[in-house]
Amino acid sequence: MKLIVGLGNPGREYRDTRHNVGFMVIDEIARRYQLTLGMAPSQVPDALVAKQYGAEPLLVAKPLTFMNRSGDAVAALIRYYDIVPADTLVVVDDVDLPFGRLRARARGSAGTHNGLKSLVQRLGTTEFPRLRLGVGRGDTRRDLADHVLSTFEPGERAGLEEFIARAADAAEMFAVDGIEKVMNTYNPDATAPDSE
Repeated sequence: MKLIVGLGNPGREYRDTRHNVGFMVIDEIARRYQLTLGMAPSQVPDALVAKQYGAEPLLVAKPLTFMNRSGDAVAALIRYYDIVPADTLVVVDDVDLPFGRLRARARGSAGTHNGLKSLVQRLGTTEFPRLRLGVGRGDTRRDLADHVLSTFEPGERAGLEEFIARAADAAEMFAVDGIEKVMNTYNPDATAPDSE
């Protein structure tokens, strides 16, 4: 079974922010498969999950911890469902990529992202695939935390639906074909080394 986890912050006030594009991708996958996200089993506190059965079983999840504690929920999901980190795709925002750009990696550092830092700490490895969604850096004079917790500009909102749909396509490809295929299909430069 493959696990696709979208990172974000719970709560209405964060719903449409840049930091929550991971949640948006999970919602899109759930919509496509008519899945209902519900509370995870009691052994996995603070996560919404839905499972797609079939030839390629798929679990999608949204941690309900705040971003900087995402690793708690993801580590619990991996243990409970007996999924290896290499079969877990983490979908996350990236301020170092321009809006609308996707970048998939099989492994790599957490960089400055608090959600990825939490996952690396709780999983004890950097060996898990991730799909980074470019949300842009914005005005460099603006505090980075304020930027990622802001909503999208009108020009960006016009392309947001297509961006999220493309990211969901990439996540679905991971579930069927693995991270290498995603990297070769969606990365801007498929010849770039597999590192961050």
